[in-house]
Amino acid sequence: MPRPERVAHVAPLAFDGERFLPDGATVLVEGPSILAVHPGMSVIPEGFAVQRHDGGTLLPGLIDTHVHLIADGQDGALGRDPRRTADEREQVVRESLQGHVRAGVTTVRDLGDNRWNVLQRETRSHEPTVVASGPPVTTPGGHCAALGGEAAGADALVAAVDERAERGAPLVKIVVSGGAMTPGSDLLSLQYSPDDLALVVKRAERHGLPVVAHAHSLDAVNLCIDSGVRGIEHCTCLTTHGVQTPPDLAERLRRHGIHIGPTFGRIPGSRPSAQAQEVTRRTGLVPAHRFAQVEKLHREGVLVISGSDAGIHAAKPHGIVALAVAELVAAGIAPDDAIATATGVSAQACGLANKGRLGAGADADLLVVDGDPRLDITALTRVRTVVVRGDTVRDSSFRDDAARSPS
Repeated sequence: MPRPERVAHVAPLAFDGERFLPDGATVLVEGPSILAVHPGMSVIPEGFAVQRHDGGTLLPGLIDTHVHLIADGQDGALGRDPRRTADEREQVVRESLQGHVRAGVTTVRDLGDNRWNVLQRETRSHEPTVVASGPPVTTPGGHCAALGGEAAGADALVAAVDERAERGAPLVKIVVSGGAMTPGSDLLSLQYSPDDLALVVKRAERHGLPVVAHAHSLDAVNLCIDSGVRGIEHCTCLTTHGVQTPPDLAERLRRHGIHIGPTFGRIPGSRPSAQAQEVTRRTGLVPAHRFAQVEKLHREGVLVISGSDAGIHAAKPHGIVALAVAELVAAGIAPDDAIATATGVSAQACGLANKGRLGAGADADLLVVDGDPRLDITALTRVRTVVVRGDTVRDSSFRDDAARSPS
């Protein structure tokens, strides 16, 4: 067999998944893996094609930890999917993945499949790696029920967890509170009892699967912590009086090793959806309060990850996780910590040891952006080069010393 292609990516500034390397890095790629990472502009071994990313920053490919690939980024997306044919669903999923990879996202965690379309699908070359939960477990008629994951009662809940394990899902997603995007759903109400959620977590543990929970209300967040889930999506802590964050919340989340995904990120200047406006009217939710809440939790040691909830409506199309990172910076989180929420920390939360980092043995998922994200976090949106599992799928502005070193 021919030897895998060898490429050296050289950049004057690099981020390794945890911190910036101010002298840059030389990343040696062989096939789908990173062979080695050397600081600065190191001597390049023979046999490597050289790609110099002058004026750019080299990072691991971004990870969006909360997407809905079957949703087309238009208003009403989650409710519209059941009326599509299988071919139409596949087209939506393919276009969704293309939106992510164009934005430098090389891994996505799908938390809202429709009847196994995403979980059972094989990832194509040049597409991001997909971690898929299958349809979210929800109550009959509950939030996201249109996706096919309805289950109520002990027997049905056990069967739902077992089915996800049998189909190869690496996690279980359960909807503990209502949600804004489902007509008739009350995001302040609990959809499952403590016994229900404890049963799901215990059954999932038998299969070695973590449980990630959707929770908007404060009651739902408290229930999730007490039940032993591994991750809480949204974690809004909503009440009829807005966001109410208990003073001991960070300590409880840390003690149980729970990561939170606040699902920030939206197109700047976009009009709030009708559902979001209704939530604001009913609860007094103020975005600034959410930003302050998440910054405080991060400062107190809670693992925060970046997932955009991509696809659910027009303000959240696919490929906007960089905007979620930018909102964390706007909230007061340092740029290196914010970028880690979409690289190293998100990989850790998703159990992806070979993703989210620049290091020997890691997958060769790379992103080069124009400029310095330490000075301007929107540099993350100025994508130059995207490498997926060693294959360059976007290469708009690098200089190629194409005369390969002699082998």
